[in-house]
Amino acid sequence: MFRTVSKMTADDVLSRCVEFIKDQLYFAVLKQKIKSTGERHCFCVDEELAYENFYADFGPLNLAMFYRFCCKLTKKLKSIMLSRKKIIFYTCGDQKKQANAAYLIGSYAVMHLNMMPEEAHSLLVSRNSTYIPFRDASFGTCMYNLNILDCLRGVHKALQYGWLDFSNFDVEEYEHYERAENGDLNWIIPGKFLAFSGPHPKSKIENGYPLHAPEAYIPYFRNHNITTVIRLNKKMYDARRFTESGFEHHDLFFVDGSTPTDAIVRKFLNICENAEGAIAVHCKAGLGRTGTLIGCYMMKHYCLSAAEAIAWIRICRPGSIIGPQQNFVEDKQNSLWAEGDVFREKTLNERENGKVAVTRILSGVDDITINGSNKNRVSNKEETEQYNDDDERNGLTQGDKLRALKSKRQARSSSEYLFLLGFIPGGHVLGMASPLGLLSPTAPSSICVIF
Repeated sequence: MFRTVSKMTADDVLSRCVEFIKDQLYFAVLKQKIKSTGERHCFCVDEELAYENFYADFGPLNLAMFYRFCCKLTKKLKSIMLSRKKIIFYTCGDQKKQANAAYLIGSYAVMHLNMMPEEAHSLLVSRNSTYIPFRDASFGTCMYNLNILDCLRGVHKALQYGWLDFSNFDVEEYEHYERAENGDLNWIIPGKFLAFSGPHPKSKIENGYPLHAPEAYIPYFRNHNITTVIRLNKKMYDARRFTESGFEHHDLFFVDGSTPTDAIVRKFLNICENAEGAIAVHCKAGLGRTGTLIGCYMMKHYCLSAAEAIAWIRICRPGSIIGPQQNFVEDKQNSLWAEGDVFREKTLNERENGKVAVTRILSGVDDITINGSNKNRVSNKEETEQYNDDDERNGLTQGDKLRALKSKRQARSSSEYLFLLGFIPGGHVLGMASPLGLLSPTAPSSICVIF
């Protein structure tokens, strides 16, 4: 524990601070806690906003935590009672806390103080140049470093494209839906890409993780103009449970923890370019494979760098893009930028010639099936054949482990659901997760039971 220091002079404190707003807002990395005085108002969020890790990952803090920090700081800056005080946001935690605090204040500066990412970053490193980089959610050696500047640039791009708009952001809804029992889903690009954990044949709890049947997602998908579902893991549910409800469904399997082939990347991009509405993408956990392909689309169509794409996707959905997938996204950056230039030039020419900008080239195009062959239709026998974990790898896959970790780390214990399932006489589960159209996000229960 750091001891609290209350008798530091204003000059002592300010000498350790970076000034973000002249004579008003400061940031400091300290070794000790400090108290507010008549001259200054000091606050710290090291314990209040804490990252929920999978393994050795520790940030960046998610979109809800960034929103809560922005609300807290903006309220202080607008407070009449604090108008004559210097507001000092500080961190006195370990290096991981320091990196997250720097990311928060730097992102705030980009979003609310109209600073460029490089300007905000230069302020941060002017007093402390030893911020450690963020790492992925894999178990083992870190293969890729994500820096604070990458996160600031990701936030800046999200602002430019309208993905980040706190004026209409519902933090309770975000926190509700991202929970395992409530669907485990996050919007990466609002109105375009939803990343979610893979559905299961039946809604139940398995290995401590709440699993949801396709039908549990359908009301939410319809309410949010999702028209297409893309599955990246092997079959665990019958695709007709989506298609018979009016959704397009595509299979683009590649092994958990691995990287996609060029053919899969091309097919994914083409499906998304021709989708009439939003696209819901999932693998096992909706993190590694899902984030990787969404990142490819962002690089091609929005010119994000690989680091910017990884940063933004992780801010929206922590734990995304894992291990060698990070290096794969980086390796694909330049070629996808070039493909994007060609795509936009072609689209512009078609518009100038009075043609439809993007024709549905792929309507009815074959899915890439799990054995690598292409077929227009799958037989009923093949379609109803269910996935066996042993087919992908022996034992639990990376996705299984990440899903279980996410469920265990969240505040509500899965034992509550097991209790409900085990002690309702004659009851059976219709679907879990209130937000999936069964109950409202503010409802006290997360399971709907039919007697």
